[in-house]
Amino acid sequence: MAKFVIEGGHSLKGEIHPQGAKNEALQVICATLLSSEEITIHNVPNILDVNNLIDLLRDMGVSVSKKGTGTFSFTAKDVNIDFLKTEEFHKRCAALRGSVMLVGPMTARFGYAIIPQPGGDKIGRRRLDTHFLGIQKLGAEFNYEPDLKQYSINSKGLKGTYMLLDEASVTGTANIIMAAVLAEGTTTIYNAACEPYIQQLCKMLNKMGAKISGISSNLLSIEGVKSLSGCNHKILPDMIEIGSFIGMAAMTESEILIKNVAIRELGLIPDAFRKLGIKLEEKGDDIFIPKQHLYTIDTFIDGSIMTIADAPWPGLTPDLLSVFLVVATQARGSVLIHQKMFESRLFFVDKLIDMGAQIILCDPHRATVIGLERKTMLRPSNMTSPDIRAGIALLIAAMSANGTSTISNIEQIDRGYENIDERLNALGAHITRIN
Repeated sequence: MAKFVIEGGHSLKGEIHPQGAKNEALQVICATLLSSEEITIHNVPNILDVNNLIDLLRDMGVSVSKKGTGTFSFTAKDVNIDFLKTEEFHKRCAALRGSVMLVGPMTARFGYAIIPQPGGDKIGRRRLDTHFLGIQKLGAEFNYEPDLKQYSINSKGLKGTYMLLDEASVTGTANIIMAAVLAEGTTTIYNAACEPYIQQLCKMLNKMGAKISGISSNLLSIEGVKSLSGCNHKILPDMIEIGSFIGMAAMTESEILIKNVAIRELGLIPDAFRKLGIKLEEKGDDIFIPKQHLYTIDTFIDGSIMTIADAPWPGLTPDLLSVFLVVATQARGSVLIHQKMFESRLFFVDKLIDMGAQIILCDPHRATVIGLERKTMLRPSNMTSPDIRAGIALLIAAMSANGTSTISNIEQIDRGYENIDERLNALGAHITRIN
């Protein structure tokens, strides 16, 4: 198990470029299975989850070629369906949460898919009902094999239909869209997720010949086509990494310029940081965070304590609440962090409390943070990363602490952040990776 050794107390200075969006990459790479023609994807992040998915597609028979840094071409002309029945496929899918999005394209194009119960972050129950119910409504049959802990999906031809999703699941919406584009007739999806990742997937599919309307809304209409062609697609910069860098700069009293962030796609993220008192300037398509010794959390207009809560897009993404929480520990003022979507995502706060943070964990979904105002700095600690987003929050905490901390299980951080130690060290951080 690899670990980071972090010497805290160092400010950062310079420019940093965000990686391609992890969540979008997982969706659009799965979508390459919908066509037998070459599809080229640019700005692919070099991270563990994405690399594992690319390797899985290779073993499924997809021809994958690296064209340059972050650019891959995929040709799913000779997909080996029999590989899905192997123990190797089962083992690798079970360890990769994004593998669930193979179901939609495989069922649509080949009429067959197998998916074990997928792995990923231990952040609470992440049900698959929305994925399966939506694809079932298109005409697929699902069977659960308890001995193998896997689902098998069969279809003799999907047919378009109307559906109202029980939750605006991002990956569930993506899976249903990928199934519906090759279904016969028109599919209407109401209460669809409309995150930028979903918008990007729809735009890519339309370039391939799909007929999707209502993009960026929660009401999608998909007119099925018989086949899809190839295309070129560029992945957006990762909004979660951008938010992580903003929080990191504030917490470590740093001055950094985040380049080419696609500001219009960030939604409420910049304003949510401003609610914590963090100054940031939009310069064209870049974000500049000036050095700031102290930042003061806003209150609501009536003077009551500020609440930062997640919500489906265009609400605030849940993936950044861990960062908001850790950044608030050194602010002036108090804030309630309300994580509505995952009941285990706040359980890393005990590690911050051990470092000297003043946090009250109200219940699995809510934590109140009383800022230390930099009167007391966090203490160094030995920690283990439980998931991707808690991992980056712990790294931010360690970088701001006085002394040397260690974070184990950094494979969790590597799943979502590309060469994070090298990129931050180039700005002045002191992070050592020990394998």
